[in-house]
Amino acid sequence: MTREEVLAEKGWKRQTTHDEPRLSNVVEMYEEMNFEVHLEPFSSDEESGCIECMKAMPDKYKTIYTKKKAID
Repeated sequence: MTREEVLAEKGWKRQTTHDEPRLSNVVEMYEEMNFEVHLEPFSSDEESGCIECMKAMPDKYKTIYTKKKAID
């Protein structure tokens, strides 16, 4: 089972992968929209499309997962 599948079972939805400064901007946007945000290290096995630059410096990138915050 992939990490993405494990997180999906817990209610997390994969959104996107970014590095700074865009990463912080996107996290802030999701939090303002009342989402919980979870960051995972970049994994080339779970990405599609052109990722050669990400694979060259994988520690720079994080994958954003979100889920709606529970209502109190």
